[in-house]
Amino acid sequence: MTRELPPGLQRNRTDLRSPRSFDHVGRDAGSEGLVTGTVLADLADADERIVAACADLKYVTRMSLFEVRHPDRFFQFGIAERNMLTAAAGMASCGLIPYVATFACFSGILGYEAIRTDHAYPNLPVRVIATHAGIGMGFFGTSHHATEDISALRAVAGLTILSPPDPAGTESLLRSTVELPGPIYFRLGRGRDRRVYDAPPERYGPGSPPRVVVEGSDVLVVSTGTMVGECAEAARRLAAENGVSPTVLDVHTLKPFDAEAVAEHAARHRVVVAVEEHNIEGGLGTLVCEAVAEAGAAVPVRKHGLRDEFALIGPPTHLYSYYGLDPGGIATVVRRAADESPGPLWTDDDRKQVLDAYAARA
Repeated sequence: MTRELPPGLQRNRTDLRSPRSFDHVGRDAGSEGLVTGTVLADLADADERIVAACADLKYVTRMSLFEVRHPDRFFQFGIAERNMLTAAAGMASCGLIPYVATFACFSGILGYEAIRTDHAYPNLPVRVIATHAGIGMGFFGTSHHATEDISALRAVAGLTILSPPDPAGTESLLRSTVELPGPIYFRLGRGRDRRVYDAPPERYGPGSPPRVVVEGSDVLVVSTGTMVGECAEAARRLAAENGVSPTVLDVHTLKPFDAEAVAEHAARHRVVVAVEEHNIEGGLGTLVCEAVAEAGAAVPVRKHGLRDEFALIGPPTHLYSYYGLDPGGIATVVRRAADESPGPLWTDDDRKQVLDAYAARA
């Protein structure tokens, strides 16, 4: 005999059983910029050492595309990220090259100890594919944001940290680092990045200098990851105004950090703005400050990102606007830096105006 559930529970059960509740394809539409699954499948065609794994996120990280072509070399760990990271070390110790994917919050933050002790300490070639870095998870909340991973992981000895701006950059870094000794942390966005390169750039990766994507004359904008495309668009808008002429630098390799190259670029400009989808404490901006100080370059450096705070919860596009990390906000910040404006480049009043604008649309 089947017991009848109360109406409220019947409704909830119906909602959960709706196909739309598990509509990964619909939810992830537009994330084609995450090319890791396809590129790794191509590489695995010619290299039997390459294996892949995921922690219950094979669709949103696009690693399901690897599984389709190499089902015997794909491992699904479920919601057990640290177990996956440690198992990857075991695979690497047996001669394999594992690429393991999950959100940056679950790898660089939750899995920090595994990366440090299981990957870096024995110098094993584990490649962590950390997607949805920064505030890309938006409305999933603080537990799903990763705005501390750069500052935490840069202190791990022997760990390479790569942060490409778009699909072409990601493909180039993946292809160029298969044989790189030791562990790698790939810090990626959510697959909706603004395009920076038309094709995978050559001589792009550890050992190659940061790349100029927009050539200017007075303000150096140093950026990494998804912010590179946003900064490039901001620079084009500023150039069209015939006011500020920014140079935009793509720092695709955060560790080893090419401090000498960054300092040389900085010395040719009158002010530097470091833009990052990260806490400004210990991240890219700190790396730039250290580089300029060590070189003795007499140029001010301004940091732009999250101001030692946890991000609000909301749609990613709204958060980028709120924190001044969209082209309009970045253009404002760069213009103020060029004008030598004192105080924060992106103010509480700027944030309030963004909130008011969204409230007016509701």
